[in-house]
Amino acid sequence: MPSIYQLKPAFQNLLRPFVQRLFKLGITANQVTILAMLISICLGYFLYQHYLTHSISWLLLLFPLWMLIRMAFNAIDGMLAREFKQQSNLGAFYNELCDIISDTALYLCFMAFGFINAKLLLLIVFLALLSEYTGVMAPLIGQERRYDGPMGKSDRAFWFGLIAVIIVIFPLISTNLQLLSWMCNGILILIGLLLALTIYNRIKNSLKTVS
Repeated sequence: MPSIYQLKPAFQNLLRPFVQRLFKLGITANQVTILAMLISICLGYFLYQHYLTHSISWLLLLFPLWMLIRMAFNAIDGMLAREFKQQSNLGAFYNELCDIISDTALYLCFMAFGFINAKLLLLIVFLALLSEYTGVMAPLIGQERRYDGPMGKSDRAFWFGLIAVIIVIFPLISTNLQLLSWMCNGILILIGLLLALTIYNRIKNSLKTVS
């Protein structure tokens, strides 16, 4: 199933010279992972608090910008771990847990907008967590960690980033708040459906590999 995750090898090749410089500076994979999580928590909290009391502004574009940078962080920590012998059991926990914490903190900042269906958003957060859990369960039956799409971490970053962009530019086009609500919640419904398909694909492909 197509996924942005499939672009990861090309993305890593672009980052490789920078990763080599980080290694020479003594930067470790775990440090990169934890830093990305802390920035995600801070940004999510800041945007949530800001938009509880402020109107929509260009400041929300920090969200898609960080999502793009965070993809680079995720690639960098993985390359440092694999290519410079920094893999560890603790690092494996950091890698999975920090991603889940970061995603949750970032997605929940949209709770600040009244036109976003809060229950739907919480359902998406739950399905996102469940999709990652099904991915990490594969090793329990002797398989590799599953990254099947169509709604992996990178795909979710794209779609949530798109929601942020729509929220920012929509007031320049229309003042119909109901239409903005339909658009944003419609994208969330699409994300939810694709997350359900992702969960199914990860379970199915894990079992297929076993058989």
